[in-house]
Amino acid sequence: MSETIHEKIQNSPFKNIYWFARYLLDTDQYGAMGKSKEKQLLDTVSRIETIISQNGLTEDEKLRVSKKALSDSISLMSSEGTKAHNLALNLVDRLDREIKTLEDIVIFCITMKYVVSPINYALTLVPSNDKQFCENTAKNILDELGKNKVGLVISTWDELGVKGCLDAERTVVVEEFSKLIDNLGKLEIEHNELDDNLLLTAFIQEFERRLAQKRKSRGGSSLEDVDDFIFDYYGFPSSDKPKHFDQDLEIDKWFKCEDGWYIGISCKRTVRERWKQVSQADGNVLSHFKIRELWHLITYDKDITDDKIVKLGMQRQVFYLLDDSPLYQRCKNHPGMKDYVRPLSQFVDDIRNLI
Repeated sequence: MSETIHEKIQNSPFKNIYWFARYLLDTDQYGAMGKSKEKQLLDTVSRIETIISQNGLTEDEKLRVSKKALSDSISLMSSEGTKAHNLALNLVDRLDREIKTLEDIVIFCITMKYVVSPINYALTLVPSNDKQFCENTAKNILDELGKNKVGLVISTWDELGVKGCLDAERTVVVEEFSKLIDNLGKLEIEHNELDDNLLLTAFIQEFERRLAQKRKSRGGSSLEDVDDFIFDYYGFPSSDKPKHFDQDLEIDKWFKCEDGWYIGISCKRTVRERWKQVSQADGNVLSHFKIRELWHLITYDKDITDDKIVKLGMQRQVFYLLDDSPLYQRCKNHPGMKDYVRPLSQFVDDIRNLI
């Protein structure tokens, strides 16, 4: 009976390459030592490779000495009694259980050299924010079309930033993947096509996981940058949040009105991710801290229901929507919602009239 793909994978010495990468990069259980202690681990890998190359040792001796070198090295990378040290000991214990043969220790070295370390480097080349892709285009729009096109600036910023950063990601992934293919020919351990595929897919799977984390972080700051750009472009002064205001609300921008009251601005693709926060912003709390209103600049409004508009609107929260948005067109004349929605083309004038 022919082997299944699962059986082939389990019989390959490369089966652990993905898991070694995960252990080395797991923050919660093992302290992400593949990132935080990369140089020390690469030095340890180099020493292990020297041990393995010794002709005067049996395979069992090479395995025992290599495992001892690895566990001692990881244990000494942090101070005893610290959380980092406890996480390091967790990694030592996990690797002790997973590394059973000399091939396993070789695979660990390959993982650190050809998966973890290259991904660490590649991620430094991936943009942390998309500001660089957006500012010039946003300026061109406002220069030529004026303040009524602020909504276009926000939506274009979103689109340009996403595409620009993904193009940059794609370039890095292709470059590092090409290097990895070249390095396959340098592996001294015997390997076949399945082994190569296990290495390549582990690299891509772990790379994409970490790219997704960076993408999420970048997405969270993307539209916060457009707030800064608009304020800088029009010379509007921003403000710190009201003193002693400690509500757990993610407000990206504050400005102070002429009468001393504040406006808080939240710029997001969708209000869904902040719904639980903003829905708890009681109007009395806002009044106590002299907050006139909270404004939500929304570029994707398909998940905004009438109930959300009314509930938040009654708490002095306003939705700025794209002028041609079907939701805005429906709400702007609605007796129960018209006071809670405004067109983004009005955004600049509304600030100017208040400061």
